[in-house]
Formats: sequence, structure tokens, C-alpha cells
Amino acid sequence: MLSIMGNKVERKEEGWRMKERMIDYKVRYRRVRYPRLEFRTGKLMLILPYGTSPEPIIEKHRRWIDKKSAFIQECIKDAKNKKLIERSDDAFKKLVQKYVQNISEELNVRSNKIIFRKMKTKWASCSSEKNLTINTLMKFLPETLIEYIIFHELTHLIERYHNKRFWKIIEERFKNYQKFEKLLFTYWFLIFQRGPAGSVL
Repeated sequence: MLSIMGNKVERKEEGWRMKERMIDYKVRYRRVRYPRLEFRTGKLMLILPYGTSPEPIIEKHRRWIDKKSAFIQECIKDAKNKKLIERSDDAFKKLVQKYVQNISEELNVRSNKIIFRKMKTKWASCSSEKNLTINTLMKFLPETLIEYIIFHELTHLIERYHNKRFWKIIEERFKNYQKFEKLLFTYWFLIFQRGPAGSVL
């Protein structure tokens, strides 16, 4: 199935079988130089230059795809045992502001503006202008995960990239940060399983 979206061409594939599991994927053609593979809300998306066949890309990265897909399926399974936190917008914003202030002092950094908006691909971001953008869907997370996300983003004011230096700073505060990263995936799928008809989205 092909659909034209502006200058984008999107194709939905039937999928392919890996280790007795069918993995669906979509192909989106853009004016990009190199292929890119993304898992968005648990679905594989191939971002490809025009004229590129998806099959060789899939074959080249099938081990990574299978590993990532298995991880996502595990997170989706774990999501069934989690519950979303009910928190007002005002209480959520005050909580974020508290952690931004406390963690900024701890890391000896200073951010600029805090922007709240709903995002579909990330929990938060920190711009080169030191502005923090906070996904309003974070309000459904446990407080420890909100703290972790803000610490993660403010660490980018020390180190922009996810390199060894960055993760060393994270690990000094969150010894088992891999656990937090997995929990964020789990809650992400839990939230998006509730939408678009659900009350969250």
C-alpha cells in the first residue's frame, strides 16, 4: 500500500518473520542521504532515500531489529502490570519546576525556559538555547521517573551527546539507570495503548 504525503512516500509492508514472530514495518521515503531505522510506539519505521529497496536494509540490520523488537515486546508485556498516575496539570508543573530547580543546583547548571507540550516521540528535550521542553504525558509517570527524565535532560547542559561521559554522570546519581530506561519504554507503551480513544491521548 502506497500513500503520498506531501513530498513523502509511505508504504506499509506485510512484515517478515523472525524467530517465529511476525514484525510489521512501514517504509517512508524522504530526501535523506542515509537509511534510518526507528521504532515508534513499538512499530518499526524505515526512513529511506528515494529509490532504496527496504529488503537489503532489513537483512543487514535484522539482528538489531530482532533484539529491539524482543525488548519492546517485553516492555509491552510489563506494561500490563503498571498503572498510570493520576495527577493534575498544576501539580505536575509544580513537581517539574521543583526538580528542575533542585537538580540544576546539584549539577551546577542553569536552564532557560520550561516549555510544556504534548509530544509523540520523546519524554523531554533540552535545546542548545538551554530550553527544556517537557512532554505533558509525563504527568502520568511515577515521581521517580519524572525526576530521572529531568536529571537526564539537565545533564545535557554538561554533555550534549549520549557518550561515556554523559552516562557516567547519570550513573553517579542513578546506579541502575538501565532499569529507569526500560521503565520509560514500558510506560510509553502503556500510555499509547490508551489512545487515541482512551482518556490519556
